[in-house]
Amino acid sequence: MVELKFTAQKANGQIVTGNIAAGTYSEGKKQIKAIVEKHKLKLKLIQKKITFIYKIKKGNELPTKGEQRAYSKEEVVQALTKMGYQVISVNKYLFEWDPKPPQQEILSFVKISAELLEQKLPYSEIMTLLVNDLENKTLRETLKQINNELKKGADSQTTFIKHERVFGKFTAYMLGLAAKSGNMTEIYKATAKFLERRMQFSKDLRSALITPAITMFVLLLAVLFYVGYIFPETAKLFLKFDIPLPPLTAATLSISDFLINQWFLVLIVVFVPPIVLIWWNSTPNGNLFFSKYMMKAPIIGGLVHKTNIEVFCRVFYTLYSGSAESIEPIRIAAEATDNAYFEQQIKKVAIPMMIRKGAGISESFAAAKIFTDTAISRFHSGEETGTIKNTALQLANYYESETVFRLKNVIEMIQVFIAMAIMVVMIGLTLVSAETATINPSVR
Repeated sequence: MVELKFTAQKANGQIVTGNIAAGTYSEGKKQIKAIVEKHKLKLKLIQKKITFIYKIKKGNELPTKGEQRAYSKEEVVQALTKMGYQVISVNKYLFEWDPKPPQQEILSFVKISAELLEQKLPYSEIMTLLVNDLENKTLRETLKQINNELKKGADSQTTFIKHERVFGKFTAYMLGLAAKSGNMTEIYKATAKFLERRMQFSKDLRSALITPAITMFVLLLAVLFYVGYIFPETAKLFLKFDIPLPPLTAATLSISDFLINQWFLVLIVVFVPPIVLIWWNSTPNGNLFFSKYMMKAPIIGGLVHKTNIEVFCRVFYTLYSGSAESIEPIRIAAEATDNAYFEQQIKKVAIPMMIRKGAGISESFAAAKIFTDTAISRFHSGEETGTIKNTALQLANYYESETVFRLKNVIEMIQVFIAMAIMVVMIGLTLVSAETATINPSVR
């Protein structure tokens, strides 16, 4: 989160100042320009809050160093002087970089907070304790800002959502909601459970898809290097002496000549498709396409689909308080799945049906065509018996158990496939090398 301070001038010459927070510096500038244009002001200055390193001393004490975020050097000097310190130096932090904290750090913060809340410790004390103990600088500074704003009486939900770049959209929403709800401990525990499941699923998915993909890609590069560079150096020695080559050796040498002569084409075929796919996935249309067909992919698709339903149900259970207030929990639960297609179907099909036509939850979910028949059936039963909240929790636990078990089997199956692929490639290379070794030049 970037904090900006702007100074502007009214038509009568009066100077006005203001502060805003935005995701990036450019977003902040756009917001400031909109404010200036709306109120017909003349923009004079925009300052970004940055980190300064200071060195101070008091009386005969030894000098001490510290850090302070401020809009200008003069602001830091003035504040320290007011506190009775002799300012020795104040300098900008040369390379200020605030990367997003690892998910493990955020999970740790949420879990510890939930445990301390369960022990009836006041929230302000929890924040103070964690701010002093956290090692990640970005998260520590963010919590410090949040704690200061909450002490000043700021709205908790607005305060946390301002820092959604650090926490993530869903986590920021949940933590902000928790601070103003009457069920703070339960919401923190539910958020921790959600983060834990998402991290575990991401880790398992990497094991099932990304790691094998990288292994196969590296194996392909190794084979290309062998066939295109190492093998021809040996095989062409036989050609110099006009020795006839066995079939496997001759075929491999032909492939080698093609790779050498068409190296640029080979590079395009090997590297361009992954780059294009990664780029396309970063666009809204591409992300929507991958989100939709990832749930229909062979082997892994069913697991991704059911995990999305599990996440949706778990979040819906946490937020749902009655049929009269079901729209917002459904919207937030859809966003929590982090699947663009799932979210689109909920927001553009299910929710409009509930608002415009007065359709029930199960009917609207069925129309969205993103829930399994089992889920729709259970939601329908929950509506009829008035236990839809508990039904959501039961579905979440059921799909968690199923996906965890099946994902382990999928990972084992893929690992076997990768081992077999490596074995086949190694056997092929061994046969080619062995055939080359059997070439017996005729003596004249």
